[in-house]
Amino acid sequence: MTAPALVLAAVGGDDAHVRQVVHTLATRMMKLRPTVSVQTAMVDGSGYQLRAAVERLSQQGADEIVVVPLDVTSAIDAHPDLAGELGDLTATYPLLRIAMARPIGPAAELLNILDDRLRTALRATRTVELDALVLSLPAGGDVRGHGLVSRRARQWATHHKLPCVVAVADGSGPNVAQAIATLRGQGRRHIAVGSLFLAEGPRWTAQAELALHSGAVAVSGPLGADERVLDLVMARYAYAAMDLLEPDSDAPLTDVELHTEDALIELLAHS
Repeated sequence: MTAPALVLAAVGGDDAHVRQVVHTLATRMMKLRPTVSVQTAMVDGSGYQLRAAVERLSQQGADEIVVVPLDVTSAIDAHPDLAGELGDLTATYPLLRIAMARPIGPAAELLNILDDRLRTALRATRTVELDALVLSLPAGGDVRGHGLVSRRARQWATHHKLPCVVAVADGSGPNVAQAIATLRGQGRRHIAVGSLFLAEGPRWTAQAELALHSGAVAVSGPLGADERVLDLVMARYAYAAMDLLEPDSDAPLTDVELHTEDALIELLAHS
C-alpha cells in the first residue's frame, strides 16, 4: 500500500530564509521516509504554490495527499489561504483525497529547541545572569494555539524559575519592547528573548532588533530545520494519513484525539 504523499506548507513565500528551512525539512523527510513523495508550498496569499505542489504529485501518480502547515503558533486552524485553497483543490481533483493536518503548533517539544538556541545566544553575548524571559512569536495563533502558548510560557517560566512574558509580532498582543517594559516595571534587568519563529524572516529580524534596542541581553535564533521540528511534522502527517484510511466527519478534534496525536511524536522519533 503506497503511503500518502506529503506537502510541507509555510507562510512566507517571498522570504529566502523560510524557503531554505522548508526545503531542508523536505530533504530530510525524503531521506527518513523514502517511500513518501514530498513537495513544498510557500503560502504567499495566492495559494498558487500549493496548487502546483498538488498538481506535481498528481502527475506522479499520488492519489492521497497530506498537507502539513508549518505554523508554530496555531494548534487547529490552518492559514486561511491554505484552508481556502484546499476546497478548490478538492473540486479540481475529485479523484484525489487530500487531508489537511493540524499545524505543528506550539508543541511542548519546541521548548527544548528554544532552550538550545537561547543557550547559544547567551554564550555569544557572554551573559551569565538572567532574571526574566520573553517568549517571542510571529503571531497570536488560533484560539487553541493562544491557550497553548500561554501554557508553554508558564512551563518555560517554571522550568527556569524565572518570570516569562509572551510577545507577538503581528500586533495581536504586546511586542517584545512592550514585554520587556513590563518586566522592567517589575524590577527585572537581565532579560533574554526566546524566539519561537520557524526561520529568520522579516518579522523575526524586526523583533530581534527591537528587543536588543529595548535592552534585552540576548535574543535566540529561530527554530530552523531542527530534527525535533521534523518529528512534529511526521506526527502530524501520520495522524492525518490515518484519517484518510478512515474518513470521519468534519467535527473538531477532541482533547483525547489531540493527546493521541502528540503521543506519536516519541514513537516516530525512534522508529
